[in-house]
Amino acid sequence: QVQLVESGGGLVQAGGSLRLSCAASGRTFSNIAMGWFRQAPGKEREFVAAISWSGGRTYYSDSVKGRFTISRDNAKNTVYLQMNSLNPEDTAVYYCAADPTSTFDSGTYHYWGQGTQVTVSS
Repeated sequence: QVQLVESGGGLVQAGGSLRLSCAASGRTFSNIAMGWFRQAPGKEREFVAAISWSGGRTYYSDSVKGRFTISRDNAKNTVYLQMNSLNPEDTAVYYCAADPTSTFDSGTYHYWGQGTQVTVSS
């Protein structure tokens, strides 16, 4: 079992930045890939970014590529999502997820956090 707790969400103006954190516990964190997803009101949950167990490979959706950066610190059992140049379309609940069998498919992630709200005002 893996427990995930997100933090760092909040309200920010367009053009601003936030850094989300996801603290993991319960299982060897360094052996599992991690991802971030988001869900806006009335929309389906969508892939944002993912990172391999070593941090050597990262993946991004086209909508965030060049603006968001995913990273991890295996010594701290934490994965991060640095979000820059935020715009109102980034407003959503952001979820941390772990241990997928398919990187881009939310249905294959075995563990999920409770989510953290990100609101970008125009």
